[in-house]
Amino acid sequence: MQSAEGPKFVLELKGIHKRFPGVRALQDVHFQLRPGEIHALMGENGAGKSTFIKIITGVHQPDEGEILLNGEPVSIHNPKDSQHRGIAAIYQHVTCYPDLSVTENIFIGHETVSPLTRAIQWKSMHEEARKLLAELGSDIDPRTEMGALSVAQQQIVEIAKALSTKARIVIMDEPTAALTKRESEELYRITLKLRDSGVSVIFISHRFEDMYRLASRVTVFRDSQYIGSWDVDKITNDDLIMAMVGREITQLFPEKRAEIGAELLRVENLGKVGLFSGINLTLHQGEILGLTGLVGAGRSEVCQSIFGILPADAGTIYLKGQPVRINRPSDAIALGIGYLPEDRQKQGLVLSWGIGKNISLPMIDEFAGTWWLDEKKEGSVVRDLADFVKVKAGGIETEAGTLSGGNQQKVIVAKLLGTKPKVIIIDEPTKGVDVGAKAAIHEIMGELASQGFGIIMVSSEMPEVLGMSDRIAVMREGRISAILDRDEATQEKILEAAMAANYHAQEPLRG
Repeated sequence: MQSAEGPKFVLELKGIHKRFPGVRALQDVHFQLRPGEIHALMGENGAGKSTFIKIITGVHQPDEGEILLNGEPVSIHNPKDSQHRGIAAIYQHVTCYPDLSVTENIFIGHETVSPLTRAIQWKSMHEEARKLLAELGSDIDPRTEMGALSVAQQQIVEIAKALSTKARIVIMDEPTAALTKRESEELYRITLKLRDSGVSVIFISHRFEDMYRLASRVTVFRDSQYIGSWDVDKITNDDLIMAMVGREITQLFPEKRAEIGAELLRVENLGKVGLFSGINLTLHQGEILGLTGLVGAGRSEVCQSIFGILPADAGTIYLKGQPVRINRPSDAIALGIGYLPEDRQKQGLVLSWGIGKNISLPMIDEFAGTWWLDEKKEGSVVRDLADFVKVKAGGIETEAGTLSGGNQQKVIVAKLLGTKPKVIIIDEPTKGVDVGAKAAIHEIMGELASQGFGIIMVSSEMPEVLGMSDRIAVMREGRISAILDRDEATQEKILEAAMAANYHAQEPLRG
């Protein structure tokens, strides 16, 4: 029975089950969302969060269970039905029309038309779009093409689109995964503003910071099942991790086992006009060199230069003491340098291909005869590599696009290892993956270091930088502002170097 003040929950799911052929996607899932609440939903990749979203937005229908909106049982037949009921979803990878304007993206499917002529009323739509964006504190021009906007700006447009449909329940799926720290802060501000206006938000994230900054309650799914719901201020990190992975992860970072050996890579005065200059770095066998700094400091560009994506204009690269020229990625691969890009979906994988074909792609010449491909040899090599990194999938034929973020990252590591590199460059190795997958990827990196690989790890996550690195190079505005040994590095020292007004001399290169 509802109180005079209205229903206790704007959305409630009771005993939801969903099965696909051979797969149990959701089993006895429960969820409750209060009016004007930001409710965090957490769980490892594969925990059932995506299916949960699709049930609420009408993409899938539950096999069993009940959905209630404002205390009333409902059936949500399709996404249009969900939209009419005041539900909107905003995804990590924004699903927009890049060649259309901001206004067109906001109002697509519910354009304002003249009742007499049925002509689209562009002027009023542009004005309404501007008003919606202004409510979110944004001055984006509604006539701008969507494809010209940053990811953060595109997400703001998606939120404006949700408001244009009068959405009262907004689902945000990993919205901060591709954002900088500053952009995340802006998204926090907008999300809190939505809450204060009475909108209820389901905020799905792998990041504890998102939960603490925004949510009053958190629900955890594991292995397609509901584990529990808690007030955020009444659950510890350790308890939350236990709920998410079903075991304690007392050591997210592996014990350091590798011995630091001879120099593998050295760069002297490396520069690329407009991006970075005067870069001096060394990397040794068994060493993990962390490369960090604020987003835009030039970290990824330095790595792309070493790999030949952005060939340097100045400076010298040495491998095992010998100067080398790297003008393209194929030069780097031939010299034993491997690169794992930050954007695994766009730059690291062919999502429609199977795991095996993705792994074997850079070494396909090894299996190619004059007239045929040695598929038996290819399959054997690929399976060994997939087993080494512990990819979880039904088989090597499984499409890469169907894997969780953590397993996609493992496939790229396996693909990289197939080229037999000596130096491995990894850009944001655990971006957008859950806590269990993070621990697994860190373990792989530790194992590779113990086998004598040299690893350059670009990371924006301070615990990862401090927990994995033997030395840490900090960048600011295209230059290295400090190099810190593992024992002396602290979060405060790294932030000071990343934000310092004046550079100080690098420590001498270690030979």
